[in-house]
Amino acid sequence: MPRFLFASDSFKGTISSLRAAELLADEAGKAFPDLVATCLEVADGGEGTVAAVVAATGGRLRTVEVRGPRGDAVEASYGLLPDGQAVIEMAAASGLPLLAPDERDPRFTSTFGTGELICDALDQGAREIALAIGGSATNDGGMGCMRALGARFLDAQGAELAGTGSDLGRVAAIDLAGFDPRIAETHVRLMCDVDNPLLGARGATHVFGPQKGATPELVEELERGMETYAELLVQTFPGFDPAAAGMGAAGGLGAAATAFLGAEALPGIECVLDLVHFDTLLEGCDLCVTGEGHADAQSAHGKVVSGIARRCRAAGVACVAIVGGMDADARELLDLGVDALVPTVIDICDLPDALAHAERNYRMAAERTFALVRVGARLG
Repeated sequence: MPRFLFASDSFKGTISSLRAAELLADEAGKAFPDLVATCLEVADGGEGTVAAVVAATGGRLRTVEVRGPRGDAVEASYGLLPDGQAVIEMAAASGLPLLAPDERDPRFTSTFGTGELICDALDQGAREIALAIGGSATNDGGMGCMRALGARFLDAQGAELAGTGSDLGRVAAIDLAGFDPRIAETHVRLMCDVDNPLLGARGATHVFGPQKGATPELVEELERGMETYAELLVQTFPGFDPAAAGMGAAGGLGAAATAFLGAEALPGIECVLDLVHFDTLLEGCDLCVTGEGHADAQSAHGKVVSGIARRCRAAGVACVAIVGGMDADARELLDLGVDALVPTVIDICDLPDALAHAERNYRMAAERTFALVRVGARLG
């Protein structure tokens, strides 16, 4: 009785992670009538991570009202898992899509709402929190988030600052007297797939600031402020290193989470696979089928397919990746644990046509895959 595990990333705009698993189970069942199949929703720590993890674990979504990037009230959801963990996407409260193009200005945006989500998770009893920090609208060094947790950022006269990007250069002291004591007993994991430091040409402001509405002149202003803020973090938290990888993630929230929360940074896919207990589900499986919309050089670095392939190799489980399309660089995945790459498109067509027929093509690729697996089983 064969056992297969289906865990594919979504094919953006066409096939969801869940639908991919359903199609795989349908086609595999035709080739192997006695199949035992497990369908799993997965994501790489980016958009859709909370929904995928909640669905995979039988958790629940909790929706609360928090402050958006510019202080307006927004409704944001996060996940509470059956084992008591919480999984939060900062973009739900502090994300760039929450702002209209003419509202995007990192001088005036804050991660306060993300801190409110963390507070609410603590109120719900969570002492294990996974925080995905992609897609931010902010460049506040994480001050807003820490303010929501009780930290106070003071200027030279002792007045409390709002904690937006424009306050970075004005911070003279950090008051932690009112910082939430529950943080000391909470383990925070950051889903972080960028290695940018806090400062410099590869830092938070220079690399990501323009995406958030910063002009070249504003980038320089914010960078000077971030330098002041970084010096204060070093003084306040012995051992903190603003040059460490990931400190520049999410406009500096990576730095604040590391310094204030003692957070552990992990690749997004690794954190997601841990949350959904992937290794346990993989036990006893004969085959795992994964995939994504397009496989290329980036697929080998922190994406769903590479993360799953590595775990399959460690467990000795065969791994096939069904992908919408691929280029020659996708062959790097074969060195990571993918045993075969199967593209879905089998005829010359343009992208709109491929997208329009995505599910049909995917089903046909699944049919081909399991026919070949059945041949292999006979040969074996």
